[in-house]
Amino acid sequence: MQSELSNVMKHAIGFAAALVLIAWIGSASGAPARAPQEADWNRIRLVINAQLEAFRRDDANAAYSFAAPEIRSLFRTPKEFMHMVRTGYKAVYRPRSVRFLHHFMVAGRPVQPLEVVTGDDHLIVAYYVMQRQHDGSWKIAGCSIKGVGATSI
Repeated sequence: MQSELSNVMKHAIGFAAALVLIAWIGSASGAPARAPQEADWNRIRLVINAQLEAFRRDDANAAYSFAAPEIRSLFRTPKEFMHMVRTGYKAVYRPRSVRFLHHFMVAGRPVQPLEVVTGDDHLIVAYYVMQRQHDGSWKIAGCSIKGVGATSI
């Protein structure tokens, strides 16, 4: 287990460049950056959980509502968004289990990693880049998935 956690941390460092790109894409709008407080991190986890639950119910409208404006502009309808998730993000669309890992900041953007066990028992990490909106709410500005080369037992 310690080896798997070590691999997760190694992949987190390697993914920092990709997350900077996602954060840059997500920086076009949203509220001015300020470091999230613990209450913010709790709200971030609630948003991610709510979107995962919407995926489980196949509720495209609800899932789409948690996406940041830039994501919604790329996928103009909830149906397009769900198609992208089903085909490109199956690990978070239908996870067997998820566990929140320690959050961090990249390029001034909050990143909440999740350890995900997929439906076929592979271990991956999903890095959620979050964006604070002008009303203080949080939206998902991007998600990057990385396998860690382990199988759940």
